[in-house]
Amino acid sequence: MTVKLGTNPIAWSNDDLESLGGETPLETCLREARAAGFVGIEMGNKFPRDAATLGALLKDFDLSLVSGWYSSHLLTRDAEAEIEALAPHMALLKEMGCDQLIFAETSNAIHGRQEVPLSQSPSIGAAEMETFARRVTEVAEHVRAAGLQLAYHHHAGTVVETGVEIEAFMAAAGDAVGLLLDTGHAVLAGADPAAIARRYGPRITHVHCKDLRADVRDQVRAQNMSFLDAVIAGIFTVPGDGCIDFAAVLDALSEPRYQGWLVVEAEQDPKKANPGIYAAMGHQNLARFAAEAGLA
Repeated sequence: MTVKLGTNPIAWSNDDLESLGGETPLETCLREARAAGFVGIEMGNKFPRDAATLGALLKDFDLSLVSGWYSSHLLTRDAEAEIEALAPHMALLKEMGCDQLIFAETSNAIHGRQEVPLSQSPSIGAAEMETFARRVTEVAEHVRAAGLQLAYHHHAGTVVETGVEIEAFMAAAGDAVGLLLDTGHAVLAGADPAAIARRYGPRITHVHCKDLRADVRDQVRAQNMSFLDAVIAGIFTVPGDGCIDFAAVLDALSEPRYQGWLVVEAEQDPKKANPGIYAAMGHQNLARFAAEAGLA
């Protein structure tokens, strides 16, 4: 059983708050990611969006494109409109040889709004969740027919955030919808990522590995902070540097024989946490956890 280790450029240049690492050249990110040992990287805001340019750039650093985030608006438009909006992103991922498409609902999300505390995360009722999940399923079936797997990203500040919301969404969504397990977002929302891995097993098609600092989480709750202020305060870090039991998570993933990407996605303020140093730490720790779980 094998997995591949990738990373995300958000540690070098943040997508939601572009002032974090805004001055860092993309080439620095790619060079340090490869030096840390990663063989793949997800897309960020500084990446070129045509396959020829992007492919040549990644080849220079001996990296593969893992996937890329897509912001959906299925609470405000139907599946047909979403599929049309998604087409350029999906085409790029296919041209780059990806097999996963990261998908998250952002039409009413607050994770990118620094003035809005996490306590004001949006929520929807059961009937609206059914409609939303049906629309995601329609999009996922289209994505699957095109040769990609839709991996739904539960995320802080969105309508699929907590364990209860993940359960409601997955129960309503069809089999074409895969789940992206994000360890840090799960714990931040009070859920157990190992329990999620055990429960959804084969439906987990992509994994984001971020650790969480419990003391900062407590500070975030006590001070009613926003998601972006939590990131700046250092709520996330790389695997093995926080409170999450990655051995338990990866043991749970080994039972359904997970064979996809394990991606270190640990956004921090790069002026406080040197991205190259933390990338190397994250790769070393995640590789060890994966080997101990029989995933490498």
